[in-house]
Amino acid sequence: MPSECSNETTTRQSPTFEDAAKFHGHVCPGLTIGYIAAKAGIEKLETKRDIDEELVTIVENDACGVDAVQVLTGCTLGKGNLIYKDHAKQAFTFICRDSGKAVRVALKASFNIDAIDPEVSKLRPKVMDGTATEEETKEFRKRMDGISVTMRNTPVEEMFDIKFVDIKIPGKARIFNSVQCAKCGEMMAESRAKVQNGEYVCIPCYEEYSRGW
Repeated sequence: MPSECSNETTTRQSPTFEDAAKFHGHVCPGLTIGYIAAKAGIEKLETKRDIDEELVTIVENDACGVDAVQVLTGCTLGKGNLIYKDHAKQAFTFICRDSGKAVRVALKASFNIDAIDPEVSKLRPKVMDGTATEEETKEFRKRMDGISVTMRNTPVEEMFDIKFVDIKIPGKARIFNSVQCAKCGEMMAESRAKVQNGEYVCIPCYEEYSRGW
């Protein structure tokens, strides 16, 4: 039985990898990691794409895969149900508010993308620093596509550790009153305002004071 998170989304077609690639702009292993992780998380929770914060996703990196996670889950920064933690890990936690279930999907240390096609590791530095020829760039993209296909045909259990976890469910996004920065004059949410010399100032205008601790 689908969880309560499923609601009317159960009748809708789930986004495809092509949808994620179109949103992201290109195909790459990083995008593929996010796609496979999100698909696995949604399946474990027995749910579908979020409409209005029924789901929450915690991502532990700001890499390509997060774009696929947004497309598949419907969790976004704008809705407040995509939470970013700067852990630099290919790990994602998917939470259903109604059922209270949460599943963490983390890339296994044993999974080596470059081992799928060792030639990519030779081409990558040239492509990244702009010294690759047109032919080398085409070859790189072709091989990246091939790696993505291989990953999508690999059993998910070989790539990821997937387990249900106990976690405190983040509260829903809130709307705060706005206040004006005394320095730049721009408006900001009062929850993020700083006080300096008895006046509200925004974070960029705030002059941090420290004595070394």
